[in-house]
Amino acid sequence: MFSTPPAAFPIGSIFNGTVVNAVTVLIGSGVGLLVGPRLPERYHKIILQGLGLITLWLGFDAAINEFHAAVPAPAARFGPRLGLILVGSVVFGAMLGAALRLHDRIDQLGQWIHRRFAARSDHPVAEGFLSASVIFCVGPLTLLGCLENGTPPHDPSYLYIKALLDGFCSIALAASLGLGVLFSVLTVLGLQGALALAAYFAADLLADDVSLGLMKATGGVLLIGTGLSLLEIKRLPLTDFLPALFIPPIFVALIRAIGSEWLGN
Repeated sequence: MFSTPPAAFPIGSIFNGTVVNAVTVLIGSGVGLLVGPRLPERYHKIILQGLGLITLWLGFDAAINEFHAAVPAPAARFGPRLGLILVGSVVFGAMLGAALRLHDRIDQLGQWIHRRFAARSDHPVAEGFLSASVIFCVGPLTLLGCLENGTPPHDPSYLYIKALLDGFCSIALAASLGLGVLFSVLTVLGLQGALALAAYFAADLLADDVSLGLMKATGGVLLIGTGLSLLEIKRLPLTDFLPALFIPPIFVALIRAIGSEWLGN
């Protein structure tokens, strides 16, 4: 599926899925901002809680199913080993994000946006920006869509499906969380564009089913954290965890360089 990138740089083919996704988020957020003020507060809260439950379900589904799909046979032998890689990826990724102060920097950006546009919104812009950014950009569909779009034959189908889902989701989020959701389109463009570009230049590395499966399982774990935050069970600095998505291929490559039998191939 993932072959060596061609010599020519097909910019339109690599980013078309991301652009469509950004447009649907813009449209959905605009609709949500128009509808939101007309809805009573109890509807805002129940919408957010519903999204939190759905996000938890998607997170558990991805974390469990994608992890098991990545485990080579026999699962009883290699499952715990890949579990250690998943745990290490989340821990080291979170430490890296904390060291880089990613959450603080994104929060500062959200607060600047809030100060700039505070008169136009009754909701904390930073909260809407952070929540929507993580929901739209963290998960197996984001990774798989960007990988398929970034590598030959540059299929955008997964991102088109994601664009449709995000469009409806942005309506509910903008109605509940306000203007900050609209600015999450910057994260969609930046992160998904970067992932598609990285896939283009690292096609051979990302062809590894174990690495790809662990990346998607890690995304599922982060989605669980997002669901907990949306349900107000536990507020987590989710942006600090984002580097964890890119740690599994590094660990897998290092382990195989030392001795491939540890992972079964």
